[in-house]
This record gives sequence, structure tokens and C-alpha cells, in this order.
Amino acid sequence: MSGPLLLKDIDEPGLNTLATYEARGGYASLRKALQKTPGEVLVELEASGIRGRGGAGFQMGKKVSFLPQGSMDKYLVCNADESEPGTFKDRELMQKNPHGLIEGIVIASYAAGTDRSFIYIRGEYAHQADIVEAALVEARDAGYVGERILGSNHSLSLHVHRGAGAYICGEETGLLDSLEGKRGNPRLKPPFPANQGLYQGPTLINNVETLATVPAIIELGGAEYAELGVQTSTGTKVVSVVGAAVYQVFQQ
Repeated sequence: MSGPLLLKDIDEPGLNTLATYEARGGYASLRKALQKTPGEVLVELEASGIRGRGGAGFQMGKKVSFLPQGSMDKYLVCNADESEPGTFKDRELMQKNPHGLIEGIVIASYAAGTDRSFIYIRGEYAHQADIVEAALVEARDAGYVGERILGSNHSLSLHVHRGAGAYICGEETGLLDSLEGKRGNPRLKPPFPANQGLYQGPTLINNVETLATVPAIIELGGAEYAELGVQTSTGTKVVSVVGAAVYQVFQQ
């Protein structure tokens, strides 16, 4: 497969609405995932080799596998605090394709065995937060988020939390403190969030681009997705280009 994944239909008018997203095949990957066991979905994530798109580059599938098994409260947190200067790729995805992010979160939460999730959006992204919240209402009303999603045994609460514009809250543990209502200060590690994160419970944290890629991984299959990119960094990557960028086209 060639061509863009996350930006495939990004300029489709109305893509931020449920009707248009479904018309373009949206939530088909969620239906496909729910026909598998959580372990089978995790196998696909691990086979994809996708690394976190937030900067650290840790493999998402391994991070999910680190969460302990059991009936304790576990959480999924989407880091949408895109605070690095000159970055706007996550903003683009949330503004134009919020349902892609929501679908990815639901699938990832199913694989990780989490039933509570949050999207932490930077305070300056007020417009994008409004769009994500509107999409979330549509997703709840359609049964894609909430109790027994699409008739399955998987349930998930999902909430949007708006930050206050603190740069440090882009760091995952500082974000967790802020989400708990504290001042956003980085925590010492270990323990890592996968073992002791939000409210001291096991927590999976990934950024917008990473989670928004999950539906494509399920659609393609982990092995096929891994054929994209290079061996040590599989898949596609969205890049922000700003400033005095000069492009030269060389012709043979």
C-alpha cells in the first residue's frame, strides 16, 4: 500500500462529523477489532512495530504489554499537549479528523484492558477542543464510546481535559499530575506510568498521532503496516514544516 494514511482524506469537507467519517469507512476498524480478543489486537499492535510519535519513540505494543493484568483501575491518556515550538501535526488531526483519534483510543483501550480514558489538550487549542468534544458527543450517541460498545463486553468512558497552557505538561508525568488537579511537575521514574500512573493506577500514555494511527494498523494488519517506513522505524510519520523552508526540485 502506498500513499498517506492519516492525511488520506484530511481535507474532505465535514470529515470532523460522524456522518462523513463513517461514509469514508470510519469505525470499521473498531468493529473489526471488537471481533478479536484484546490479546489478538495487541498482537497486531506489536507486529506493526509502531513507535510513539511524541518524541521518545518507544514501541506502543510493548508499552501496552507492560500494563499489568487484573481487575484494577487502568487508564488510557492521550497526550494532546502539543507545546513544542513549530509543531502542529496533532492540531491538524484533531481539528479535521477527531473521530479518527477517538476510534484509535477505543481500540487501544480494548487492547490494553482500560475502561477509563482522557484526552489532555493544551489550553491554547480551545477551537480544537471544541471540535473533539462535539465529535465525542456524536460517538457516544452512536454507541462507539460508553457502555458495552457496539454490543461487546468492552466499555469505555472518555473525557476531554483542557490544560492551562503550561509547557511542562507536555511531559507525560507532568501531564498526569495536572490531570489529577495538581501543579504539573515531572515525576521521578521508576515507577513508570505503565505500572503507577494516573491516580496511582496502570496507565497507557500516547500522543494524538500514535493513537490516530491505530485504526489504520487494524485495517491493514500489523505485518503489512510494518512494511511501511524502515526496519527500525515502521509506518508513516506526519511532519510539521514551518518557517523559512525552501524546496528545490532537481530534474534529471
